[in-house]
Amino acid sequence: MKKEEIHLADWQRIVFGEVPGGFYVELIIRAAIIYLLLMFAMRMMGKRMSGLLTRNELVAMVSLAAAIGTPLTSADRGILPAVIIAFLVVYIERWISAFAFRNEKFERYAIGKLDILVNDAVIDLEVLKKVRISRERLMAELRGSGVRQLGSVKRFYMEANGAFTLIKNEEPNEGLLILPSWDREFCERLTRSVTQYACVSCGLLQPKTIDPTTSCPHCRHTEWQAAFK
Repeated sequence: MKKEEIHLADWQRIVFGEVPGGFYVELIIRAAIIYLLLMFAMRMMGKRMSGLLTRNELVAMVSLAAAIGTPLTSADRGILPAVIIAFLVVYIERWISAFAFRNEKFERYAIGKLDILVNDAVIDLEVLKKVRISRERLMAELRGSGVRQLGSVKRFYMEANGAFTLIKNEEPNEGLLILPSWDREFCERLTRSVTQYACVSCGLLQPKTIDPTTSCPHCRHTEWQAAFK
């Protein structure tokens, strides 16, 4: 549109646009076709599309959205290009999934691999940095899984699709408290260890006989606190 054709008081143009009234009937037909096309595409790409998405699945969905958005609302654009793009996206996604099934190296590159964030009650800070997960985000995820101190954690994985998986110790050990420090009333209900310190940064346990200024062997942090049961 030209600059002189834009008027803030032109409510008919703002609300209804510059299309004939018959286009709104066509819009209903377009929306129905696009909806069916999306349902078909998601069906062809498998059940995982309705759950958490991997990277290539997310790319597929964004591509579908970009292809379908314009013909849905633009009167001068046909639906056929969107149909062609949708079939192409579905084919590429299915090909990637099939090839990844046969080639483990390609699978790790295209879909990703899981990472161990907590290993035997100790936080791997290097892995956190690599996957761009903050320590506070990790603590929140653990608390959301019912963990109060790291001694109960055997493994905490970040899956390839971004989901988190917790494996608990069969017999919880002492470990770093991950509850908020300001929630003193709840923290005081737990039992402090009389024999072990926990590194405030990574959770590594050390006997209380060590010098409190000693650097953590795992992360080189120098702050310690009593472990909790």
